[in-house]
Amino acid sequence: MDYWTAVDAIYNVTLSLSFFIFMFLLFNIGRKGYKAGNRYGGVSSIICGICFMIFGYVNSILRFFLYPYNGFMVWWIGIILLTNLIFSMIIKREKRKIQIENHDKTLEGGKKPIIRRYVDRMTKENPYESEEITFKMELIRKSFHLTGLLIVLAYFGFFSLLYPVTRIVNDSVIELINDIKPAYELLWGDLSLYPYSTADFQAVIGLTMMALIGALMFALISDLIRIIWGPEYSVFNFLTKSMLRKKEKNAAGPQIYIITGFVFAYMLYMAGLHILAVFTGILIACLSDAAAALIGRRYGKHKVKVKSKDTKSLEGFLAGMLVAYIIGLIIVGPIYAIIGAVIFFITDYFPVYTADNILNPICIPIGIQIFIVLLGLPVGWV
Repeated sequence: MDYWTAVDAIYNVTLSLSFFIFMFLLFNIGRKGYKAGNRYGGVSSIICGICFMIFGYVNSILRFFLYPYNGFMVWWIGIILLTNLIFSMIIKREKRKIQIENHDKTLEGGKKPIIRRYVDRMTKENPYESEEITFKMELIRKSFHLTGLLIVLAYFGFFSLLYPVTRIVNDSVIELINDIKPAYELLWGDLSLYPYSTADFQAVIGLTMMALIGALMFALISDLIRIIWGPEYSVFNFLTKSMLRKKEKNAAGPQIYIITGFVFAYMLYMAGLHILAVFTGILIACLSDAAAALIGRRYGKHKVKVKSKDTKSLEGFLAGMLVAYIIGLIIVGPIYAIIGAVIFFITDYFPVYTADNILNPICIPIGIQIFIVLLGLPVGWV
């Protein structure tokens, strides 16, 4: 085994261990949340932990990334950890200042900086709002679902106007490492070790997973800090000004559920599922759930009690299923679109303690793939 092969192995083992560490943390958080009475968040966090266990195992056996991208991901995780620790130190210092000012009122005055206003809001009020948040806040929360469209741009591009973003990134990386060849070879080895060529479709596959796991790590580390240390320490909360729900107390947030579902679904594609089935599930999880929530909040008149005892609306269900069918119709065709819409309804209505954000992107592709095998009908419109 030469030096760079050993470096490759070390990075891959480190990445697998990272998945297992996050698995342990999510299991522990889910167990504590369940015991504290948050069964929905507890069970959903444990399911995320199971997904991370699978991620760690699959990466250790099959590898998500070729070298040097496994190294890039390990460094990315380290950068996120360092950034969050620095942010936490800043918040801790601001809290100390607030305590001093509370004891000496003469120190108060002047316009407060953004970070101070953020700490005041997160510490003086209960950051975990009631289940009935405002429509405006619901709109802000659901707008994050639109990030799923970025995955489409990463893998497919935009019709004939734009190559897949991941292809553009790969070609740019190749150009960059040739420009800085001595520095690159010092850190990552000979250029011949770089796994992709220009316009390489394998780069599109690998870098799309890179983007998904990179986004998951950014959201997850910040969310773990929120749960363990307190919501004011979360970089994600600070950047998004998100409003937390009671279901997120002692549990992972909805952004963790949905991105974990995306990664799991894309992993299934890498294992052989039809790519159109996977992206149908991802887009339904993004857009149908948002449509159901927003239409239900704004126009819902006919209330429905789902199995989890939450109150939803008939209008919301119909909007969600309609959007799910339209997405499926465009991507996989009319028959498989029905399957996707039905599974969306099932995951939205029946689960008692599990977030539909994690179920939809996993269950819909699997369901569509099963019927692709059973029916043997063409997928899509080509």
